[in-house]
Amino acid sequence: MNKKLVAFIFSSLLASHFVLAQTAATMRQDSIAEVIISENRFQIPFAKRNRNIEIITSEDIARLSVKSVNEVLAYMNGVDVRQRGPFGTQADISIDGGTFEQALILLNGVKISDPQTGHHTMNIPVALDAIERIEVLRGPMARVYGVNALTGAINIVTKTANSNALSVHVQSGSSFENKAENDGDGKYWGGGLQVVGQLGNEKLQNLFSLSGQKSNGQRYNSATQDFRLYYQGAYSINELNSLEWSAGYIDNEFGANGYYAAPGDKESYELVKTGFAHFATKHYLSENFYISPRISNRYNTDDYRYFRNDLSKARSEHKNNVLSFELNSRLSTKVGDFGIGLEIRDEDVKSNNLGNHSRENFGSYLEYRTELIPKIALHLGAYSNYNSNYGWEIYPGVDIGYQFSKNWKLNVNVGKSQRIPSFTDLYLKQPANIGNPDLKSEYALQYEASVQGAVGKSQLEIRYFFRDISDFVDWVKNTGNISDPAEISKIPYKPYNLGNNRMHGISASLSRTYSLGSSRKLSYRFGYNYLAPEELMYTNGVISKYVLESLKHQGLIRIMYSTSKWEFSTGNRWIKRELNDPYFLSDARIAFKFKSLNVYTDLTNLANVSYQESGAVLMPKRWFTMGVKCIIK
Repeated sequence: MNKKLVAFIFSSLLASHFVLAQTAATMRQDSIAEVIISENRFQIPFAKRNRNIEIITSEDIARLSVKSVNEVLAYMNGVDVRQRGPFGTQADISIDGGTFEQALILLNGVKISDPQTGHHTMNIPVALDAIERIEVLRGPMARVYGVNALTGAINIVTKTANSNALSVHVQSGSSFENKAENDGDGKYWGGGLQVVGQLGNEKLQNLFSLSGQKSNGQRYNSATQDFRLYYQGAYSINELNSLEWSAGYIDNEFGANGYYAAPGDKESYELVKTGFAHFATKHYLSENFYISPRISNRYNTDDYRYFRNDLSKARSEHKNNVLSFELNSRLSTKVGDFGIGLEIRDEDVKSNNLGNHSRENFGSYLEYRTELIPKIALHLGAYSNYNSNYGWEIYPGVDIGYQFSKNWKLNVNVGKSQRIPSFTDLYLKQPANIGNPDLKSEYALQYEASVQGAVGKSQLEIRYFFRDISDFVDWVKNTGNISDPAEISKIPYKPYNLGNNRMHGISASLSRTYSLGSSRKLSYRFGYNYLAPEELMYTNGVISKYVLESLKHQGLIRIMYSTSKWEFSTGNRWIKRELNDPYFLSDARIAFKFKSLNVYTDLTNLANVSYQESGAVLMPKRWFTMGVKCIIK
């Protein structure tokens, strides 16, 4: 990107009186109806949403038998988590049957998706205990977030720090069984540490988190260790002007046996380092109008060693950087709220494998939201986008909510979105995978309708959607008449635009919280998703890399019971993938609270099920964990 443009962006930020008012999202213990969904321009109470959004709060996360953001997302409707190892090592995330490249990931509204490959999108520097909530916004979100929000977006929101607190969290566990494949490394074990500090008041707020996890791997060459560091701050200059900033770092390395190119990658190893920073201000120029400039940068290095013990061949070293500037604004009037803004984004990669490439992205948007018509909430707009490699596009969209009774609401949503191929899609050169520089962008048009309301005191939501993706990209290999598995394994996968991928989907969720006295509480959440793709025709001999892993059925059950001192929770998942056998996973946690201490035991995969979520990677069987968390306020 032009140096003068970068200088202009920085000077614009520093010269704009420093504004940013951090939205205060209050949350009742028994409800998320008052949570504010922030879409950069509009702040919408969760109870007034008119599209499919699911939230999981820090309170729920703390009670689940989970160790990473990846594992939390596995309990959210429509989110398909395909892990290649536990402890947050590496995972592909998709929404509503899309691919792992088609979902956009954000941290406090800032895009952190990786342009090199979606395999690194979940490189999130925040410790799990520092997360306030996770928002899953399903459906085409390009009108709100721009390019690459093809099937939806996941926004991870960190805690605010308007008080002083420190938490230290230690956990460790084992399967108490020898590692798979008899690699001679004894029992499978792993553990982690999280430290989260909050220091602040109404004027100045600071949050920091540090976390590290290590495991010797559930099978040969799958050991992992990672370190994550994050800091954020916010300062309110006065009622009209404030600012915020953040910075994070990840150092992650793991054995990648079977991760991307099985069976030839048995000795593969990968080292990934990610740095992230952002700075934003917010200016209330009048009671009804504000502007908020924001600059962010994400830098990622990826050292993939196909032969970990021989670095002279098949080693891929990638460095990519994303510099982004956004200007968001909102005008409130008697007839509704208007949002207007722009985004400038520069992406580049330098690699001994992919080559050196760069591209620029320029986007602008206009949105309008009103409740002027009785019982109708209308939200419409369009995002105009120019990419230096793919030209101009526009993504219109509309959300309509109709409150047809006191407790029931009908939502209708229509939107268009685009996904630009990653640098890996375009330029990869490996023995088992070859990119295609002639790929076109994917485009999606999605229609959906949902009803949400109350059945007694339970909350029910039912949704149907239809999505049509044109120029759908899939990695395939053409085996022709070859039948020998050894010869087939030598043929590389390559991505192609394979026509239209059409998907029908139905989902439902039911939830309720019971108050059983002054200190006892019982809550449950049931979810079910069914995906029915219209068959994408492959010619004889063509093998898809990912279609067999696509989600078909997903059933979710979360139950939590708590007293003043004890907590019990169980999370259960029934998963049926497109061409694989179904499996059922059940996890449980029992915890005891004593003053500032929380001591717990987790039992993961209670039935000792053998299963895999991605590629040739077998996931761990039954797992026992002990943990202690201390909170000092």
